[in-house]
Amino acid sequence: MKKTLFLGMVAAFVALQSCKKTTEKQDFAVSEQTDQNGFSYTTVSNDPTGTRIYKLENGLTVYLSQNKSEPKIQTFVPVRAGSVYDPVDNTGLAHYLEHMMFKGTSKFGTSDWKTEKVLLDSIANLYELHKAENDEEKKKEIYKQIDKVSYEASTVSIANEYDKMVASYGAQGTNAWTWHEETVYTNKIPSNALEKWLLLESERFGELVLRIFHTELEAVYEEFNRSQDNDFRRSSFAMNDALFPKHPYGQQTTIGTSEHLKNPSMVAIRDYFNTYYVPNNMAVILVGDLDFDNTIKMVNETFGKMKYKEVNHPERPTEDPLTSVVKREVFGPESERINIAFRTPAMGTEDEIKIMMIDMILNNSTAGLMDLNLNKAQKVQQSGSYTQFLNDYGMHVFYGNPKSGQTLEEVEELILSQLDEIKKGNFDDWLTDAVVNDLKLKKMKDFEEASNVAYELVQSFVHFQDWEDRLALLDKMKKVTKEELVAYANDFYKDNYVVVYKRQGEPSNVVKVENPGITPVELNRDKKSDFFVQLDSIQMPNLEPVFIDYEKAITNSEVNNVPLSYVANEKNDLMELNIIFDMGSEHDKKLPIALNYLEYLGTDELSAEEISKEFYKLGVEYGVRTRGEQTVIYLNGLRENLGKGLQLLENLWTNAVPDQNAYDKYVLKIAKGREDTKSNKGAILWNGLFNYGQYGEDSPTRDIFTIAELKQMNPQELVAIIKGLKDYKHRFFYYGKDLAEAEVAIQENHKVSELKDYPAKKEYTKVATGDNVFFTNYDMVQAEMVFLGKGDTFNADQMAKAQVFNSYFGSGLSSIVFQEIRESQSLAYSAFAAHSLASKKGEPNYTYAYIGTQANKLNQAVDAMLDLMTKMPEVQANFDAAKEATLNKMAAERVLDKDIFWNYESLKKRGITENNAKAIYNEVQQMELEDLSTFFTDNIAKTDYNILVVGNKKDLDVKALEKLGKVKELDVDYLFNFETPPPIKN
Repeated sequence: MKKTLFLGMVAAFVALQSCKKTTEKQDFAVSEQTDQNGFSYTTVSNDPTGTRIYKLENGLTVYLSQNKSEPKIQTFVPVRAGSVYDPVDNTGLAHYLEHMMFKGTSKFGTSDWKTEKVLLDSIANLYELHKAENDEEKKKEIYKQIDKVSYEASTVSIANEYDKMVASYGAQGTNAWTWHEETVYTNKIPSNALEKWLLLESERFGELVLRIFHTELEAVYEEFNRSQDNDFRRSSFAMNDALFPKHPYGQQTTIGTSEHLKNPSMVAIRDYFNTYYVPNNMAVILVGDLDFDNTIKMVNETFGKMKYKEVNHPERPTEDPLTSVVKREVFGPESERINIAFRTPAMGTEDEIKIMMIDMILNNSTAGLMDLNLNKAQKVQQSGSYTQFLNDYGMHVFYGNPKSGQTLEEVEELILSQLDEIKKGNFDDWLTDAVVNDLKLKKMKDFEEASNVAYELVQSFVHFQDWEDRLALLDKMKKVTKEELVAYANDFYKDNYVVVYKRQGEPSNVVKVENPGITPVELNRDKKSDFFVQLDSIQMPNLEPVFIDYEKAITNSEVNNVPLSYVANEKNDLMELNIIFDMGSEHDKKLPIALNYLEYLGTDELSAEEISKEFYKLGVEYGVRTRGEQTVIYLNGLRENLGKGLQLLENLWTNAVPDQNAYDKYVLKIAKGREDTKSNKGAILWNGLFNYGQYGEDSPTRDIFTIAELKQMNPQELVAIIKGLKDYKHRFFYYGKDLAEAEVAIQENHKVSELKDYPAKKEYTKVATGDNVFFTNYDMVQAEMVFLGKGDTFNADQMAKAQVFNSYFGSGLSSIVFQEIRESQSLAYSAFAAHSLASKKGEPNYTYAYIGTQANKLNQAVDAMLDLMTKMPEVQANFDAAKEATLNKMAAERVLDKDIFWNYESLKKRGITENNAKAIYNEVQQMELEDLSTFFTDNIAKTDYNILVVGNKKDLDVKALEKLGKVKELDVDYLFNFETPPPIKN
């Protein structure tokens, strides 16, 4: 779902289904209770999450919610401390503090705190001198002193010890984010690791130590560079600046300014921590397999020791009303786009409800005015909208990408025309109720996951919202009439918006960063603090892995001579029906062209627009996924409407009517999509170059129809392909509450005759790798590189070793690659490596490694990565941690719901007919570092690599690239086999 939704939608829906009619206040009444240990908490009636909200004596808010679907707990620790509270002369401070919160305290992250503290104090003093000095040469001399003392400090520090600890007990998703009003820290842990997690987190939030400061600062600067290479961020910065000319929302970016990043103050960062990182300004959010009473007792014994301190968030300026249209232009290499933004009132206001409803009536991905009148009608390449509500203000944002030959101003006019339709009341009466039901449906899906519940609790806390008020939102939405929305739209949406035209061209205000020449710091991989030793000694409750028997978990039957597989949904009343064809674009290159064309077609009785509306009314959506060897047509939504949804799909499938006009627009849309791909550096690297590195010239990416060929195709032929697809062999997979309901729906609606075998499949040969550098020029600040090496064919016996190797060597914050490339040498913001096992029997495995860094650091980063890829550092402590982490993750892993079917499908493609997870688990238990060393020698060290590079040719050292292999510059049109555009005539 493209929208950010809220929890109240499900809660209110549950309340609305109740036979008992009560008042709004009673529906979401707050009650106070006391548990068996004497801890007071509040709950909200009709809350489907069953959340308990505690307030400890020190002011810490604790949210606990149970989800027993897997033995894991999603953890969030939000702090009401974001970029709006950054000092004006230290922007980016909150974000940089977030990075430093992973570096440890006086108890961990160090092997000799007494010695280290003296050195860190010296570094802090040097940074103050550096900040105050205006002479650039003198600043460089001070920085050399900082670098020198920092290296000395690193000899007693222990890099990444936090990451090693959380990894050792099986944590996943270890990360954090900073935004306008919050910094939030996240882990997903096995439920038996809760005690360790609480001890570690309460320790790190209780004290700030700014170690390994200058290398992490360089990593933040790399992140700043990545933002300069992101046109979406450029547009967002311009939009916020215009929308909020006084408020920090627009005047202080989260990443900060270049000047402030170059002149940090450790004193200011510490002051910020002491001001905002206090328990009454924080929350602990735990959602998952937990016991309420024991958990709150443990939280109190750890986080409850933090000391209360009064917090006064600074007042923010009040914005003057916008009384005219404010226009901005932004330039960059990516495809053109327009953003239109209206400044709205804040979260929790009555306006929020009406604006969200108007937003969904305009754009709900299926039957909104923009969905039908702009997207399905193909009047623009793409358009949409979203809302964003914060503590002081919010925004309603509309975006659009132009068709070929269309101006951004024309897209602007089309988008605003849909707002005018709202003002005129030109939308179906049923749509107001339908969008509320749609929100309910989406939340039913979302809240199957503990992480989504936890995220909603974060939003409630960060934005000072009472939980009961968020739960009541949908109830309030139900009471809003169409007339009220029309009146509100006419009053609110005027010439009071900001428009940002993101045009293609050379970006301005790009900051070129000088490589400061950092001395690599010591990592001390083999050292452990006393705190880590103590934490490691705590015995976690036993958690046994569960190895699913796929044959028992999946029920197989047959309907109308078509195989049907079934997995029960025991959580809610949602369903998903998949019609699976084991044929795809490699069997018929026209197949994806035809199936994607279906979106724009109607039948002899229903237009394409009417079909979308009918699906939306049912609370059901349909879609198509086409890959090289498989095509899936699916339905999902309310199970009560499975039969009607399938009937509607079958009607479209059987009775689709060709539309030449729609097809002509569709071809132009494909052509514009190709042009946009050429300006997307991510697509260039991970699609174009990656496929070229695997296949050479004859790749699936390059094997496409030209636009000229597409224009010559007969739409009737494509519709015939769609209708004829059902004549080929296929099978069903149904995920829902009752197998019989699926059998009845299929029997009544899916009529087939004798089914045909699939046509022959085209085979694409994966070429040998080595001694090649494939380079594509792109206007960017950073450079990005991938090492790609072809290995042996898939062997199930390697699965255990590959899993531990990736954890140890190249995946995650505690991996060898990340520690060496980023933490020690500060050569890249992002660096990782992996040995990727083939997804299909008989196919080759691949080893790949990625570096994203400044162009002037690329040579050093390449040397460092090549050194690691040919000679793996063998560190027993890191191996033990990686092994333990793998075992703990496997013990807590559960294959759930519809994933049961798709996981079994993946195993069978690899030639595995029974679940081999138990064999992998047992092998990991017996594994030694020597086994990993042998695996590296056999599969990694001997690999020859193709080097894939995207970057600005003006900044790259091409001669240095030539040392890695024969350099071949690939034009984007050649890379994707797109038609070269005609020359521009003067």
